[in-house]
Amino acid sequence: MEYTINHDKARNMFTTVVDGHTAYVEYRLQNGVLDIIHTIVPRPVEGRGIAAALVKRAYGYASEQGLERAGTCPYAAKWLERHP
Repeated sequence: MEYTINHDKARNMFTTVVDGHTAYVEYRLQNGVLDIIHTIVPRPVEGRGIAAALVKRAYGYASEQGLERAGTCPYAAKWLERHP
């Protein structure tokens, strides 16, 4: 499924709303690295690939900007292992 993902640069977040629930990844930028520090998907909408879509979009943005990718968040770190 495709999700509409918004980038809130002021808050360092990528967000999407699914069935009235907001899911997001929060990141920090430091020394040319985009590091995802939190991946949050509310329980009522878990299991729909939302986290993967958010992380993919955030790391896509990092690549577009010439930034390295890092994952302090365990989900993002695992995603990076699967998608080098």
